[in-house]
Amino acid sequence: MSTVMCFGTFDGLHAGHEDYFRQAREHGDRLIVVVARDSTVFDVKGEMPLSDEQERFRAIDENDLVDEVFLGHPDDKYFIIEELQPDIICLGYDQETFTDELDIELTRRGMAATVVRCEPYFPNTFKSSLLRGARVTSDGYQEDEGEDGIPL
Repeated sequence: MSTVMCFGTFDGLHAGHEDYFRQAREHGDRLIVVVARDSTVFDVKGEMPLSDEQERFRAIDENDLVDEVFLGHPDDKYFIIEELQPDIICLGYDQETFTDELDIELTRRGMAATVVRCEPYFPNTFKSSLLRGARVTSDGYQEDEGEDGIPL
C-alpha cells in the first residue's frame, strides 16, 4: 500500500484543492494532507491566513478524498515527511516554498519518496490568492464582490 502526501495552506477550500487531492490519490492508495501552520503561512506569505490552522485542518479532515490530516511542524518543515515516510509527495503546480530543494533534503535525511508535480486546475479561477476577494460556491461558480464586500 503506497502513501501519498500533499502540503498546503488550504485557506478556503475550493475546487482547485479538490482537484489537487484527486490527482494525488491517483498516485497511491492512501492520501495524507499536511496543513501549514499559521506561523509558517505568515513567514512565507507575509500575512495570516483568513482561517486559522484549526479551521483549515477541520475542513480538510471532512474531505472524503483525504485519509488523514496533520498540521505541519512549526520549526522544521521537513520533519513531518521524515516522521510519516510517504512513498510519494505530490506538490501543487504553484508550490515553490520548501520545494526547490526537496529532493536534496529527502536524500540528506535518508528518505526515498518520489516527488510529483500536479497539474493546474483552472489556475486563473481557482487559486486561493485570487479568491480572497470572491466567493466560490460548491459547484465552482464564482461571485465577485463589490467594494463593500457584497457579492455583485
